[in-house]
Amino acid sequence: MTAKIIDGKATAERIRGEVKEAIEKRKTAGKSIPGLATVLVGENPASKVYVRNKQKACAEVGINSFGHDLPGDASQEEVEALVRKLNADPAVNGILVQLPMPKHLDEERVLASIDLGKDVDGFHPINIGRLAQKGREPVFVPCTPAGCMLLLEEAGAQIAGANAVVLGRSNIVGMPVALLLVKANATVTIVHSHSRNIPEIVREADILVAAIGQPEYVKKDWVKPGAYVIDVGINQKEDPTAKRGYRLVGDVAFAEVSEVAAAITPVPGGVGPMTIAMLLKNTLHAAELTD
Repeated sequence: MTAKIIDGKATAERIRGEVKEAIEKRKTAGKSIPGLATVLVGENPASKVYVRNKQKACAEVGINSFGHDLPGDASQEEVEALVRKLNADPAVNGILVQLPMPKHLDEERVLASIDLGKDVDGFHPINIGRLAQKGREPVFVPCTPAGCMLLLEEAGAQIAGANAVVLGRSNIVGMPVALLLVKANATVTIVHSHSRNIPEIVREADILVAAIGQPEYVKKDWVKPGAYVIDVGINQKEDPTAKRGYRLVGDVAFAEVSEVAAAITPVPGGVGPMTIAMLLKNTLHAAELTD
């Protein structure tokens, strides 16, 4: 068996095109242009790149972006005061606080201070709480987990009734994607650092979502033939033949797992592009809520 490659890049491009078209229609109808405010605390190089990429993506689809940078020693009150200011700004439909934040800050308090209708990252405790409750719907779903679910659906995975295994339990990916899979009527097992017999658990998965940050952790003999594999990991692996001295790999040993899986996301080009695409979609939705 050779796995179908789940092309996240192509799907993300389609979503961006749909968002851009919707924004053009808003302009024609005399409606407001969606606005996204980013809050970056400190000098984390990776976070700076992520924020810059999000601002660039906004510009490409016609979303106004407002960047707010605070020093790494900013106080809890300073960060929350900025969020409150953005909550009150009608030009700002979505607020994205870039994570992780410096360790002296209470991340949950900051996220909880975001207006529920502007929480385009989907990390407000109430949005996550609604995601965990039967019969409740969050205003926004976290971007990467939402992207994972869309890729599964587009690949043709039968989620209802499936055995799904999620490797990792982070607040950003693992836990929310597990909750989304439960909401879609899968039977879900979450695997983490204290789990026993991990390969045996993974072998039972009809759907596998790997999000642990361990390069090529999942091997071919761990994967059930015909499984759908979503690889969220992005890791640097030394490669002297590569121009930069390394290449990017996921949490799944792509080449060998492709021999048994029904479908699999590549790294790069799988889940990664979906995160920003879903953020743009959420920001458009936030603007529509104010119409």
